[in-house]
Amino acid sequence: MKHFLKLQDLTQKEILELLNMADQLKFERKNKMPHPLLAGKTLGMIFQKSSTRTRVSFEVGMHELGGKALFLSSNDLQIGRGEPIEDTARVLSRYLDGIMIRTYAQAEVEALAEYGSIPIINGLTDYCHPCQVLADLMTIREYKHSFAGRKLCYIGDGNNMTNSLIVGGIKMGMEVSVACPEGYTPDAEICKWAAENGKFTCTPDVLEAAKDADVLYTDVWASMGQESEAAQRRKVFEGIYQINDNVMAVAKPDAMVMHCLPAHREEEITAKVFEEHADEIFEEAENRLHAQKAILVKLMQD
Repeated sequence: MKHFLKLQDLTQKEILELLNMADQLKFERKNKMPHPLLAGKTLGMIFQKSSTRTRVSFEVGMHELGGKALFLSSNDLQIGRGEPIEDTARVLSRYLDGIMIRTYAQAEVEALAEYGSIPIINGLTDYCHPCQVLADLMTIREYKHSFAGRKLCYIGDGNNMTNSLIVGGIKMGMEVSVACPEGYTPDAEICKWAAENGKFTCTPDVLEAAKDADVLYTDVWASMGQESEAAQRRKVFEGIYQINDNVMAVAKPDAMVMHCLPAHREEEITAKVFEEHADEIFEEAENRLHAQKAILVKLMQD
């Protein structure tokens, strides 16, 4: 594994290796066991989309691994003034030991990997969010102990989160169901791949998708960069594409609830359900740190 660009690139074995390493790093952190595995290493973090969890977790992760993280806003880089991504990749490769980028186009992440000579980590694109889903898989295994025989249900917009959840869930052997309104479904190629490689359904019927689910997952109706669509999206999603008591009633009695945050209570999830499952949701948020540390070690350790 040279880069971490999308979950499609990884085998089940590689994902399991990352999850096992994340569990070990989490154990060591909880027990105050130092692990300076990246001493002397520097990670450059390019942010064309802002973030709370991505920035803090990567900065803290590099610090705890003994390295350093540099925050690089697109306003501070020539890439924000039109420098080709391939030139930026070749220059930064001479200064840094790795790059994490959070941006819009998946093509930018792929180009960094193609032209650079150091590991590239996809912190989020409009196409996928592999770091988040690795943390999600870590959390599911913590609470459910295994993936086999489990059903993962996503409710809401068929966005980058949905794309990565489908791939991650199918690769780990889970059944995956998705409930999205017409016109807001996940990437067609990913849905085709999922149907060919596992048990997968995509339906506009929320209760059908949620039936007997072990894991219920949702995200905001309008992602970053879609603010102008928020009002129209609310009309489409409101009152239907929400995790609420009715949805919980058709899932398994011990179903866990997940959200990648930030959450808009009473939109995609009710405040009641959110608070009842807050422990799971915030454990999921914490696991971003441990999962990403595993990625950093796997890619950047000598």
